[in-house]
Amino acid sequence: MALPAEKGRCTFADVLAWNDSERVELIGGEIFLMAPAPSRAHQEISGEIFRQIANYLEGKRCRVYHAPFDVRLFEREEDRPEDVDTVVEPDLTVVCDLSKLDHYGCRGAPDMVIEILSPSTRRHDRLVKLGLYQRAQVREYWIVDPENKAVQVLTLTNGLLLPHEDYGREDVAKVNVLDGCFIELNKVFPECQ
Repeated sequence: MALPAEKGRCTFADVLAWNDSERVELIGGEIFLMAPAPSRAHQEISGEIFRQIANYLEGKRCRVYHAPFDVRLFEREEDRPEDVDTVVEPDLTVVCDLSKLDHYGCRGAPDMVIEILSPSTRRHDRLVKLGLYQRAQVREYWIVDPENKAVQVLTLTNGLLLPHEDYGREDVAKVNVLDGCFIELNKVFPECQ
């Protein structure tokens, strides 16, 4: 749900001053309230993917973060919080260029983002966020669909995030930006879920 900005366009400086009890995203200067706490299934899926990626990354340079984690997709090094008008909170974020990490989160495009669909975010994640991640040149975008127990992987090809692979519950999904990293989806989508 978008909130009108009292002063017009909002910036990351406004987000930093926002009431901490409410999570928000900022897209093109417009504040969007995040949905209430994710469902139990969403949390379990996020936790399992995070666990598998984090285990793979142990002792390696890249880092994985779970929401809430602010990603300022288009921020440049010289920008101040007042200059930044887009801040998103992917469910999971992988960053390999550690110079992009700061106190607030990630400045610029991460290497990989993962969004877990819910009824209230399905359209936003598949359209709005896909467009933002493509414009920012995120190298890999996973759209995880708990309802269908499926993962769609999009990779950056000639400047576009294009469908690369679709995986189901019984598959082992390859993380393309992390050489040798694979996610066992039967653990992400267990039978009893």
